[in-house]
Amino acid sequence: MLLKRIIILVLFAGSLVVAATVPERKAENNNVIISERDPKVRIELPKSVQYVGADRWVLYGIANCELHAFVEADREQEVQRLYWVQFEGYLPSKPELHHRYDSPRHTTIGGLDFYVDTWVPVNSDKVTAGSDTEHIEALIRTHRYKMPSGMMYVRLVHLLDAQKRKELMIIYGEDLSPTRFTAADLKKGGKAYDQWPAIENGLVERAEKKITITQTPEP
Repeated sequence: MLLKRIIILVLFAGSLVVAATVPERKAENNNVIISERDPKVRIELPKSVQYVGADRWVLYGIANCELHAFVEADREQEVQRLYWVQFEGYLPSKPELHHRYDSPRHTTIGGLDFYVDTWVPVNSDKVTAGSDTEHIEALIRTHRYKMPSGMMYVRLVHLLDAQKRKELMIIYGEDLSPTRFTAADLKKGGKAYDQWPAIENGLVERAEKKITITQTPEP
């Protein structure tokens, strides 16, 4: 009898682990994410994207994290544009933690306010072990897509409430090569740093046009 109870407890614990790693949100038609909570929205991307897949895990042991990846790629499977949709919330066991975004730049998509940040990583930037960046890059490689030598990104972050413990983050990235500049060129002190503001503005404008968010009412 005791052995039977132990087996039941082990199976139950295993089912909880599986449930915690299965994505909650649904992908539809290769270009849509349906989220039933935190927040309850429909996110639509261009029909030209391909859905790469999803990942769900506990980020750094402090936050539930679920990401979905979409790409537009060339015939060689090299990514031209990346759409990274992430739902994140601190664990109840970490009540002291709150998101601290301070970008003065904001935009509104689908009635939701987003912090706006942009950046151009250089090849020497190291990917932190266990980070969401590591997870999405692994997901892309697993599906045989390749990242180009340079990318530029805009990050859009919506905080769900005044507690700032849950967020919807959307990162849009583009291959840098059409600009004919390298990441080092566009960094502060680089030969094309003075051109970055115009390039950045175009990047943000394209992201805003390509992402459609519809808030779905509660039943």
